[in-house]
Amino acid sequence: MSSYAAGARPAITSVSNPRVRWLVSLRKRRARDVERLTLVEGVDELRLALEVGVKPRQLYWCDALVHDTTKHDILTRVTALGCEVVSLGEAAFVRASYREAPDGWLAVVESPECGLDDLQLGSCPLVLVCESVEKPGNLGAMLRTSEAAGVDAVVAASPVADWGNPNVVRASKGTVFAVPVAAASGGEVIDWLRGNGLTIVVATPDGTELVTAVDLTGPTAVVVGAEHSGVSSRLLAAADATIAVPMFGHVNSLNVATSAAVVLYEAVRQRGLGGCPCG
Repeated sequence: MSSYAAGARPAITSVSNPRVRWLVSLRKRRARDVERLTLVEGVDELRLALEVGVKPRQLYWCDALVHDTTKHDILTRVTALGCEVVSLGEAAFVRASYREAPDGWLAVVESPECGLDDLQLGSCPLVLVCESVEKPGNLGAMLRTSEAAGVDAVVAASPVADWGNPNVVRASKGTVFAVPVAAASGGEVIDWLRGNGLTIVVATPDGTELVTAVDLTGPTAVVVGAEHSGVSSRLLAAADATIAVPMFGHVNSLNVATSAAVVLYEAVRQRGLGGCPCG
């Protein structure tokens, strides 16, 4: 029975409480990797995670920080799932939070990452591969675009930031739980793409063709690279095509998340805004 349902357990107020210290520890990748857990903070992120079937291990909330309009809805939904619900005092919640202005909701959930072989692809898949992307904000932005564009999966090749990074969860607005995600070495990713019959299309400022000139209607993997170094020579060598986004100004490249959005939506356009001619 949850603490909310029981209505008896007092709020945790000490910032040094073991539960609070454990929540703080999950900010570190080593702890997340060991426990296969991550944090979802914020009402919007939590709602989306719940909508796509995520069942929190625990929900932590702070009455002093929560808006009354969200309180009943979230607590009722999570309690109905049989999850443990724990109340925190304001100081304890602020200590556990990784946000500057917390809204009083923090859940512990299983890591969204799965293995490559666990990914389920459609008959005409569109996959985004992010190689060695460092910034959680860029990964989150690409996840939001991928979810909106109907991408089958997003794969981190030679990953730097993990999919369970709380800042990736935040930047993605929770869509990291709505889009299947995986991570593996560059070589493993190439083998997986080949094994699934995907055409490898690498986005690079030195691409030999414009993005609009390449057929993206078949089973396709769009590859984007690290913010500073771009796509590795290994993935470039494996490419079936290299594409560039037209540039008319003084800069020679776009932000990696912006480049990914341009290419993915060109694929959506070619596929008939949701239809896939190869299916």
